[in-house]
Amino acid sequence: MASVSKVKVENDLKQAIAKAVEEIGGFGKFINKGEVVFLKPNFNTADPFPASTDRGFLKAVVELVYECGAKLVMIGESSTMTLNSRKVMEQLDIFSLEKAKLSPRIYPLEGGEWVKKEIPQGKYLESVHLPEILDRADKVIFLPCLKTHKYAQFTGSLKLAVGLMKPIERVSLHARNLQEKIAELNTIIKPDLIIMDGRKCFVNEGPSEGELTEPGLILASENRVAIDVEGIKIIQSFPGNSLKGIDPWELPQIKRAVELGLDV
Repeated sequence: MASVSKVKVENDLKQAIAKAVEEIGGFGKFINKGEVVFLKPNFNTADPFPASTDRGFLKAVVELVYECGAKLVMIGESSTMTLNSRKVMEQLDIFSLEKAKLSPRIYPLEGGEWVKKEIPQGKYLESVHLPEILDRADKVIFLPCLKTHKYAQFTGSLKLAVGLMKPIERVSLHARNLQEKIAELNTIIKPDLIIMDGRKCFVNEGPSEGELTEPGLILASENRVAIDVEGIKIIQSFPGNSLKGIDPWELPQIKRAVELGLDV
């Protein structure tokens, strides 16, 4: 089973993120000098963290990736299909990151080109359209929040991949076998690193609102299944959680991901 680091955030968020990644090999293990790095945050809605990625967290990751020698950092996301991604990011003040000396390029994905991708291992999901810009990146980093989800039970790194699908295709995705489809989608999207912001989390309802708790943690791993299982366990440690009594490995999205070999 792949390792997952868990670092308690004291005062310095950037330092905590760096330490979490350092414990699994450091940013230099995942990023080479001169590479283009794609960051995938969570801006499904403009609701505050942990419903959406915290701007300060995202800023710290951008800085750390540039300090590792990346040539360019791209940030890409598309919100829920009933919302405009650019407006969501504007509400969250994300475009102000482009004013930094080493600035990222920010892409509301629905405004770009889409490429059809077949899912060879798909039983419930045979193909999807993914953003063309994803193919330009040398490395991909997922930046999930930690929270429950009223339809998928849990949303972490595996569920984060849904934000890379063409928005209109998410209607049928949610119609049936949502969790299994989430796992199958992840067979054609392979992040090199996952950094989960677990400073705050929802322990029930979600993804845009729920009962709030504060684990105060940053998690890092190169394995989506491993970090999601740890995230589920953290949520389960709080009273009133909606995942009580569930074996994380039996959650349909985790179980299907294991069947597909995503746990190695």
